[in-house]
Amino acid sequence: MAYRSFEDLEVWKKALAVSVKVYDVLKGTRDFGLKDQMTRSAVSIASNIAEGAERDSKVEFVRFLHIAKSSAAELRTQIYIASRIRIISDEKANELVDELKVLSKQLHALIRHLKPKT
Repeated sequence: MAYRSFEDLEVWKKALAVSVKVYDVLKGTRDFGLKDQMTRSAVSIASNIAEGAERDSKVEFVRFLHIAKSSAAELRTQIYIASRIRIISDEKANELVDELKVLSKQLHALIRHLKPKT
């Protein structure tokens, strides 16, 4: 896997785009507790990919990719909640969940690629 910087990674670019979309979807939300949780989870995905990539260790990178994948699952759960309490529309929720499922699959594939073969 050749890359110069985490900014070159498609998975990081996708995570960044999801994070921006979450901020946009929640722009007018007055439920500050859930909004804060959701934006933290969203930011955590791209941030952990970047932090892991800069660790100069495949083992550390994989560890941070697992954290990013967990944050994606956390965010999906929060989106389901936000949809059910009508903070975001079902349409936006489905769109975000679909993107996060793709992102999780990409993270999983990268983790498998980086893990040492036994």
